[in-house]
Amino acid sequence: MPPVKNFGERIADALVEDGLLSTKQVEELLELQKKEGTRLLKLLSEKQFVKDVDMVVAMGRVLNVPPVNLQRISIPMEVANLVQKDTAETHKVIPVARLDNKLFLAMADPLNVLALDDIKRLTRLEVIPMIAAQKAIIDKLNNLETKGGSLQEVVAEAEKEAEEDAEIIKDEIDSLDENAAAAASEEAPVIKLANAIIVQAIKDRASDIHLEPFEKSIKLRYRVDGALTENAPPPKSMYVGLSSRIKIMSNLDIAERRLPQDGRMRMRVGGRDVDLRVSFLPTVHGEKAVLRVLDKSNLSASMDKETFRRMKAAVDTPHGLILVTGPTGSGKTTTLYSCLNELNNPDYNIITVEDPVEFQIPGINQVPVKKEIGLTFASALRSILRQDPDIIMIGEIRDEETAEIAVEAALTGHQVLSTMHCNDAPGAIARLDDMGIAPFLISSSVILSCAQRLMRRVCSVCKEPVTYPAKMFDDLQIDQSMFDGVQLYKGRGCDRCKNSGYSGRAAIIEAMEVSDEIRKLVIKRASSMEVGKVAISEGMKTLRMVALDKVREGISTLEQVLVLTSSH
Repeated sequence: MPPVKNFGERIADALVEDGLLSTKQVEELLELQKKEGTRLLKLLSEKQFVKDVDMVVAMGRVLNVPPVNLQRISIPMEVANLVQKDTAETHKVIPVARLDNKLFLAMADPLNVLALDDIKRLTRLEVIPMIAAQKAIIDKLNNLETKGGSLQEVVAEAEKEAEEDAEIIKDEIDSLDENAAAAASEEAPVIKLANAIIVQAIKDRASDIHLEPFEKSIKLRYRVDGALTENAPPPKSMYVGLSSRIKIMSNLDIAERRLPQDGRMRMRVGGRDVDLRVSFLPTVHGEKAVLRVLDKSNLSASMDKETFRRMKAAVDTPHGLILVTGPTGSGKTTTLYSCLNELNNPDYNIITVEDPVEFQIPGINQVPVKKEIGLTFASALRSILRQDPDIIMIGEIRDEETAEIAVEAALTGHQVLSTMHCNDAPGAIARLDDMGIAPFLISSSVILSCAQRLMRRVCSVCKEPVTYPAKMFDDLQIDQSMFDGVQLYKGRGCDRCKNSGYSGRAAIIEAMEVSDEIRKLVIKRASSMEVGKVAISEGMKTLRMVALDKVREGISTLEQVLVLTSSH
């Protein structure tokens, strides 16, 4: 039986068949290969016995991969932008065309499995490899970058759309530095670009807009459903004007570039008002801007019936402390606002103290914290208690002083709602104890403790059935039989969900009612784990349980359970 030929030898045979290489030249190369220990393919390209184009055709035939002549084709910018330039250069690849869920990718080495996996992961598309010469790929990448107006054309389209869609609502415009405002307003492209960036973010349902300056470029990223995604960036030359424009819109000092600044603005997009919280932070290459989109239409927390019953029972209680815990961006404040919306009627005097005020709600007195002038959570709370409140919302309990006043207010006949940073519902009790609050005061004041996360929803457009391997259930430490007879789903990825497979998020809430049994444990200073066990025996569903319910209902995926919840 003849020996199996390696890839280089098969290419050499194909070239001999096409009359592009002689048998003598192949023998020479094989001799050289033995002597130097170099790959035959490398020697073929180094010795330049064959033109690049011929080599690509021969390789394509051996690999059964179609060749592509990059010099003859035009690549649309939106296709080229599917893969970042540095990634394309690293893997020696370039996107050529896109058809539905398929991305045709020109590669110097179609056998590079790492490159294929990387591009699949980044684009969430089915990658169809094509073959092209390495030099042709690099040349094409460089040409795309320098091709006149390609990025500007993309930006111009967005600008036009934004101009029609957006209308800035300016407050206190007269108080701005008139000269600076006039100078910035004269730059029409900058105004349009700022509007375009914000309008596009709102259309994409982004919660945050990140504008990050680097040495030679700008990065524009949107956080959609908790995940950051890159977008076509503005030109570096426009960044100073762009950041000044955002500062003017947010009533900030455009001359101050060395200190962090925080502000807010309001835009009308598609007939509704959207508030944005703006933060500037000085970095090595300029100021990084982050705009948090505060969309009032999101003020509805979705929760299961049992959790809703527990929350409603606590909210309807005339006095006591309700705590919502979780990491930053887990929707704690949105849940509290939903509770306030439920309670908001003329019978109650509702006062909030927040840092900063996120959503402005008619009928509720909202106090923003201003540390620089001594208006802290604690000092604001003391004043609030003299304002005859029925319901108080505290943006966050961060220190002992704020915790003491919150507990005191709950014990003196007020309903107090607040957020805290900890991992689970029983952990909130331990956190108050750590802050120095006496256990008997905690047990008397806290009526409900919740932990919350936001779980990504499967995209309804590209939702399809999925069967998970046994390893997934092992990783989650759950019994596979709990999904017997249940169809699980996953998003394939489509244009609507930007090929992520997810669209929107649902709140998962672990709600722990403080029962008499739990009060006894709190006074004994029992650990969070012991409190948690009793709470589960009394019907509390942990974050893991609620998340698995969402998977059973076909709302989310097991991957999200793995990412968001722990097995304890």
